[in-house]
Amino acid sequence: MNARLNMFGNPAAMKIWKHIIAANQVLAESSVPHATLELVKIRASQINGCGGCLDMHTKDAAAAGETSTRLNLVAAWREATVYTEAERAALELTEQGTRLADAAGGVPDEVWANAAKYYDEDQLVVLVSQIAIINAFNRGNVIIQTPAGDYQPGQFG
Repeated sequence: MNARLNMFGNPAAMKIWKHIIAANQVLAESSVPHATLELVKIRASQINGCGGCLDMHTKDAAAAGETSTRLNLVAAWREATVYTEAERAALELTEQGTRLADAAGGVPDEVWANAAKYYDEDQLVVLVSQIAIINAFNRGNVIIQTPAGDYQPGQFG
């Protein structure tokens, strides 16, 4: 299976995506735990059905020391006992921010308030930005049908 487009080999595409990639790198340097950011990327990618992003972020998370139990249970985080309350709040924010079309009015106030219990304003900016960026990557990859399975941890940074 081949992607419909090579988003990283096309000069026009790279003019656009280099800025999104740079923004994503800034988020990685934030005070939000790396594991939390990876969980956010994995959950949004599951919801959006983005195999390419799931391949990348599960492998990168494992290479960074994330356990297979936590990686395998992301889709069932509500029933899993392996996540902190802060991670649960980030995962709920991710789900609500990814499924905007499913409910009028966007992210419910109680979901936002719960996230704000665990993350300060700067960290909330990072979480919202990470959710938006991974959704952009997901949508791009799903549209062009980026294949999954061949990613090597750390391949893109």
